[in-house]
Amino acid sequence: MNPMYITFGIYLVAVLLIGLAAYFSTRNFDDYILGSRSLGPFVTAMSAGASDMSGWLLMGLPGAVYLSGLSKSWIAIGLIIGAYLNWLLVAGRLRVHTEYNNNALTLPDYFHHRFGAHGQAMKVISAFIVLFFFTIYCASGIVAGARLFQSLFTDMSYTSAMWLGAGATIAYTFIGGFLAVSWTDTVQATLMIFALLLTPVMVYLGAGGADEVSAIIQTAAAASGKEYGSLLHGTTFIGIISTAAWGLGYFGQPHILARFMAAESVKSLVGARRIGMTWMVLCLGGAVAVGYYGIAYFGAHPEQAAAMQGNHERVFIALSTLLFNPWIAGVILSAILAAVMSTLSCQLLVCSSAITEDFYKGFLRPNAPQKELVWVGRVMVLAVAVIAILIAADPESKVLQLVEFAWAGFGAAFGPIVILSLFWKRMTANGALAGMIAGAAVVVLWVQVVNPALANAGMATLYEIIPGFIACGLTAVAVSLVGKAPSEEICQRFEKADADSRAAK
Repeated sequence: MNPMYITFGIYLVAVLLIGLAAYFSTRNFDDYILGSRSLGPFVTAMSAGASDMSGWLLMGLPGAVYLSGLSKSWIAIGLIIGAYLNWLLVAGRLRVHTEYNNNALTLPDYFHHRFGAHGQAMKVISAFIVLFFFTIYCASGIVAGARLFQSLFTDMSYTSAMWLGAGATIAYTFIGGFLAVSWTDTVQATLMIFALLLTPVMVYLGAGGADEVSAIIQTAAAASGKEYGSLLHGTTFIGIISTAAWGLGYFGQPHILARFMAAESVKSLVGARRIGMTWMVLCLGGAVAVGYYGIAYFGAHPEQAAAMQGNHERVFIALSTLLFNPWIAGVILSAILAAVMSTLSCQLLVCSSAITEDFYKGFLRPNAPQKELVWVGRVMVLAVAVIAILIAADPESKVLQLVEFAWAGFGAAFGPIVILSLFWKRMTANGALAGMIAGAAVVVLWVQVVNPALANAGMATLYEIIPGFIACGLTAVAVSLVGKAPSEEICQRFEKADADSRAAK
């Protein structure tokens, strides 16, 4: 009868009931994958935010700030800039262009129709990239969920916690599809902002207020040699650029772009942008504050630092259980699960849609009935989840490391292609395909070969999204200019979509 368990249980039952309600609203594959493009501005904004901010927001980011200080907040700064530009430049145009291009339901399907008949190879390659990087991304969510359940049930093994944490998410995604994911995201985003506004206030007060916080952090800084309160301490120009470059990833994230595609209209995206950016700034600010004030709290109460179990990514969990009434702590910890579930669910759905729409329907069963496609989509949710669980089986996996690799992969492979496809009609299928492959390949090579070589030589490493993004963009432009111009039909369709997107603003 532990109050935290009861609160947690109520939350899990609630999301499963939402999934069941969405099941009865899902009539065809369009509903299951994109909700028939019916999302209003509030749901669009909150679901885009919740699907973006995974478990790293409440575990990885506070943990990084707790360990190194405010210099790690460059991640948050870069994300805010990138997200705003994504809403401003991409959201409305993508909503219109996907509708003009055969009402595309997925990013690979949009690429295929945007570049004409020769875009078939791109459909396959882009779907493969989605599956590769998203399976790793899903694994990060499963790791975060497992850590949370281990915190609640101290005698539970990592393996059991991993299966329990993933189970509820898989269930409601399997049952309700896109509508279940979007509706639960709205609830989960509300929980997340509640937790991230309340927790830093309680940590601040628990550490003793302004004077105590300042004194303790100065003492900790003197002992460790770190300047926790500085944005620049311990960083280099390359380090700041690498950290802020997280913002580049937004232009290529399929699970976020899917929310733009599902909006009921372009005009609704204006209101969604305001809501979404306000939510994001408050959440990121709260996460940074939790990590920073956590330095002061555990400096004042070193005997309680054991609650983190030697893992800095558990700082938010530890502070929540130490500072709140068990009933409130249950709600706060539910917010971590909400962050994990919201991102994991939409990633599973995007992987499922890539397999079902771009492989199964595209090649095996072009005339498959809608009911069959929905059930194939559900089975694919389970298949991808099992592979992600196998990747996450290592209890030493770090949430932020898994996320940054997958985030870079999508940002570099798809980001420049999405931008160019929406703004440049001269882009060709061969250019887009070559750029996509170059971006993904550079990311993998940079992680596996270049950064280790730089580290061994004592040189600063560079976040792989930067060289990957540049390689993709330059390759796409160069190959497009060298090759034959797109057909008149493709150019006319682009011009109509471009005119419509301008008029809708």
